[in-house]
Amino acid sequence: MLIDSHCHLDFPELTTDEVGVLARARNAGVAGMLTIGTRLDQFERVRAIAERHDNVWCSVGVHPHEAKEEGQSAPDRLIAAAEHPKVVGIGETGLDFYYEHSPRAEQEESFRTHIAASRQTGLPLIVHTRNADAETGDILEDECGKGAFPGVIHCFSSGPDVARRALALGFYISISGIVTFKAAEELRTIVRDLPLDRLLVETDAPYLAPIPKRGKTNEPAFVAHTAAKVAELKGVSIAELEAVTTDNFFRLFAKAERRRLETNRCA
Repeated sequence: MLIDSHCHLDFPELTTDEVGVLARARNAGVAGMLTIGTRLDQFERVRAIAERHDNVWCSVGVHPHEAKEEGQSAPDRLIAAAEHPKVVGIGETGLDFYYEHSPRAEQEESFRTHIAASRQTGLPLIVHTRNADAETGDILEDECGKGAFPGVIHCFSSGPDVARRALALGFYISISGIVTFKAAEELRTIVRDLPLDRLLVETDAPYLAPIPKRGKTNEPAFVAHTAAKVAELKGVSIAELEAVTTDNFFRLFAKAERRRLETNRCA
């Protein structure tokens, strides 16, 4: 089975056909998915989707795009939301200096606050980074010096230095459909060298549909295409890639109930 480690089931492109999206995922061998929080004022909607489905978990966080309006300066609200049994991660958070929808200083403050919440709850940090490779690495290393915390660089499309620094901190690397894009040869080179025991796969749905689904609304079922490409790059069978990335997911997101998921799947 596969796990889509990062998707946005609350986004309008997917909510209009929630039952169909989950059914198609199941038919594609995707046994579970993690739907991601991007705003606290919309968190209840994200959590409700996870509550409706045994094979869906969620995270709580404020995307760097939203840091100007919702950036957190104290971890209290994140920690309180994380007490819910379906909340298994903190984020997504991080730095986005490509669009800069929020000031850099406010992105950094919120990022560090999410790290504090991750450290205090023990839940993994879900990191978004774009055009901020050095700054992201510096903050992660600085914060790890204050106390360790688990995490993942989601939708990885950065350079090898980010991967090296993240792996040195014990982080995982999540690969999206970008790895199938024609222009992504540098990313494919990096993926070939990443350790299998630190890899996850994701869709980031409804965005970034992989080849051969480019141009369509992305959905969790399509993570199978990303997994097939990663398996090819790593020189392993698709079955092995599925097993390894699923094990990795449950190792990182340890609060997610694998036993319950597999019981439902057998039923």
